[in-house]
Amino acid sequence: MTADTNTAPASAKPVRSSLLWKRFKKQRTLHLFVWIGVLYLLVFAYTPMFGILMAFKNYTITQGIKGIFTSSWAGFKYFIEFYNDYKFYDIVRNTLVLSLLKVVFTFPIPILFAIMLNEAKNMAFKRVVQTASYLPHFISWVVVLGLSFTFFSSNVGLINQLLLDWGWIAKPLPILTSPNYFWGLAVGSAMWKEAGWWAIIFLAAIAGINPTLYEAAQIDGAGRLARIWHITLPGIRGTVVVVLILTIGSILGGGLVGSNFDQAFLMGNAGNNDTSEIVQTYAFKVGLAQGRYSYAAAIDLVQSVISVILIFTSNAIARKVSGTSLF
Repeated sequence: MTADTNTAPASAKPVRSSLLWKRFKKQRTLHLFVWIGVLYLLVFAYTPMFGILMAFKNYTITQGIKGIFTSSWAGFKYFIEFYNDYKFYDIVRNTLVLSLLKVVFTFPIPILFAIMLNEAKNMAFKRVVQTASYLPHFISWVVVLGLSFTFFSSNVGLINQLLLDWGWIAKPLPILTSPNYFWGLAVGSAMWKEAGWWAIIFLAAIAGINPTLYEAAQIDGAGRLARIWHITLPGIRGTVVVVLILTIGSILGGGLVGSNFDQAFLMGNAGNNDTSEIVQTYAFKVGLAQGRYSYAAAIDLVQSVISVILIFTSNAIARKVSGTSLF
């Protein structure tokens, strides 16, 4: 009995290893793609993180890569310098306001759009609208800037020309150059560009809801709005919570639609600089363009730390309130 008991685990190990090897060979294509993804993250995500050291050092570009490790320590010098910068409060305000506006206005739109598409009965119409709505996602922000100029320019903009012809305004609106219009322009263009793309996720979540629930509710006399409220919305709650967590975690970059840097950098100009200058563009202009890499690294590190804190905080709140979380 003792000998059999001792040899059983030993004989089980080769069998287990053989089964694992067979499973690996069977799924080798999947493993290949996984390891390509891991390699990509190691090379382009984790390796560059050594650059974080620059935020705490007196680094200059003439020192090369070796200088990241050999340059003298500066401590929190650049963090304090950023806090004491005369533009600190303005660019932080612009970043927060622009990001919050995007979350408030662009987060619900894909959900509502997905529900409306799901309720459409004509499949041909549904496909056309869905395709037309997510195609703008693939358009470069440079092209979007050109379209904005075509529609909103004070001189040749289509919108200004129509408003003038109709007599609704006495002179062209400086939509592209006035600080009063930048936030609305940024939120509106981001919503147009990304709403259809994100609606795909919520449409997939809706497609996973058991159709018999709708049939039973209809037999019980529930109307369309009642079915949406009691079946559709609870059915996609998990997806909504996960996307909301990711949105809050990336809120400083623009949330669900992102693009804060692209819009501020491309659409920002001397006229609307009071509202278009944000943390990311400031780090680029003052830090990178002037060769102050340590200062730029310090600014971006602050933003990254805040984003990580927001992800963990929102995840903990979501787990406690709804029972659904990202991790």
